[in-house]
Amino acid sequence: MEINGKTEVCGLIGNPVEHTLSPVIHNTLAELMGINMVYLPFPVSSEHLQEAVKGAEALHIKGLNVTVPYKEKVLPWLVEVDEAARVIGAVNTLEAAAGGYKGYNTDMPGLYRAMISDDVRVDGAEALILGAGGVARAAAFMLADKAGKITILNRTPEKAWAIAKEVNRYAGRQVAEALEAERYRELSGKDYLVIQATNLGMYPDTERALIEDQDFYRKVRVGYELIYNPFRTRFMQMVEAAGGRAFNGLKLLLYQGIIAFEIWNHCEVTKEQADLVYGRLVEKL
Repeated sequence: MEINGKTEVCGLIGNPVEHTLSPVIHNTLAELMGINMVYLPFPVSSEHLQEAVKGAEALHIKGLNVTVPYKEKVLPWLVEVDEAARVIGAVNTLEAAAGGYKGYNTDMPGLYRAMISDDVRVDGAEALILGAGGVARAAAFMLADKAGKITILNRTPEKAWAIAKEVNRYAGRQVAEALEAERYRELSGKDYLVIQATNLGMYPDTERALIEDQDFYRKVRVGYELIYNPFRTRFMQMVEAAGGRAFNGLKLLLYQGIIAFEIWNHCEVTKEQADLVYGRLVEKL
């Protein structure tokens, strides 16, 4: 695509961002849809976050993605926050608005669309979430009005309980509870949907999982990994070895990016276009 005086700019702010695959998503979609837009990564140090947001506004940057560690920290510098993002308490997508940027969280709907695309049953599921960080929080809120029950397992149970209480308040029912990860043997279910939302097993430290006991994985119907590098994590290998279905986090990356692209460009990405972008992501990995 030709870059000219009418080319609009979007990008990613975070630290680090050099490893990101997001340009593959957005620049491929712009090419497929004939949209005159380019997407770039912008490394931003924490002491310059406010300046980065204000500078992006001054430069008329159309939209930004926000990655760790700024999904919560960027909130004070926004002029508006979407209701779902406000409830979650974190944003990962900014859209140019009058006087600055409006924030959205596309992790939550992106995870749901990823699961649906993989034919994973969410409604009524008995779900476990491993971890209590930002993505785990988004996963819990996504499941709040869909799952039959949610249990959040974390090494620090206080963080998990804090999320569970907020999810229950949001859902208006007692759907979520928390459990210290080491107490996983107390789980009585047999057909769990498990979302792996810790960074254990991420490249280059690939031989780790939060729970290493194969007896646990015999209770797992579907294991949904939110890490995408490596393509098959230790968690996924253990799910499959016990007879469950396992998926990695590349489609979460894909669909959270697609939703951001749709917000910025007021368009709808087709399944065929999404599949083509996914293929390019797999090639890059």
